[in-house]
Amino acid sequence: MTTPSIDAHVRLDVHPHHSSAVTAVLTGSQAHIAHVALEAGNWSVVGKNTLVLARIDHEEPYWAEWAAEQLATDGITVEITPKLREAMDEEWTWPNYPMHWCTRSEIRQISNEAQKIHDDIHHGHLLIHAHAHDGHTTVAVGTYLHQSGKSVYLHGEDHLRQVADTFQSPAAALVAFEKAHGAAMRPGPAPLTDTEQNTAQARTSLGPPTAGAEPPRPEPETVPAYAADAGDHDTLLDTFLEDHRD
Repeated sequence: MTTPSIDAHVRLDVHPHHSSAVTAVLTGSQAHIAHVALEAGNWSVVGKNTLVLARIDHEEPYWAEWAAEQLATDGITVEITPKLREAMDEEWTWPNYPMHWCTRSEIRQISNEAQKIHDDIHHGHLLIHAHAHDGHTTVAVGTYLHQSGKSVYLHGEDHLRQVADTFQSPAAALVAFEKAHGAAMRPGPAPLTDTEQNTAQARTSLGPPTAGAEPPRPEPETVPAYAADAGDHDTLLDTFLEDHRD
């Protein structure tokens, strides 16, 4: 069955000022169809028929390519600039990544889970009650305001933030958090990291960052050749937390 053609054209390009972020410029009498599809994929509107994909894990080229394939399947014409295509084809991983045993696919899985947590906080779906620094990284406790309404203990920052434990109620979560972190506990969410600030800026403007220079995207490293037996996300997290216990 032939996919019907839609009068919409999407031009994907790298963001002019923010490392790894991707822009989408829409044209055509049915551009609104592509607009809705991209917004549903967590792209942010920065101008008329212009959207931006900005993430804390610097995986925008990967997810932009995925979006391009979905749009094309729906019959929307997609153009990818040479510079963005180069970024899409690049193989890289985080320097000094703490879970060094992970494959590239597993790294992306972990960072995407961290992205979901970030987005849930950003969109007001996850309310953070308190935070602290455990001597290694930022930890926090919060409650989801939809779905199951579960309370969670968060460990890490940016692309390494994970749900390390769950609780049946905010009260139980706060009691456990206070017992673990005591004097280091502070109300509300932790201050935004540099990465979070720059991501927020990219989501609202095509201009340069307003304060300070954006940390560069990590220099590409060869993807780890070691491929461990496929383990689920919980196993990877448990090993990471065990390595970082006091």
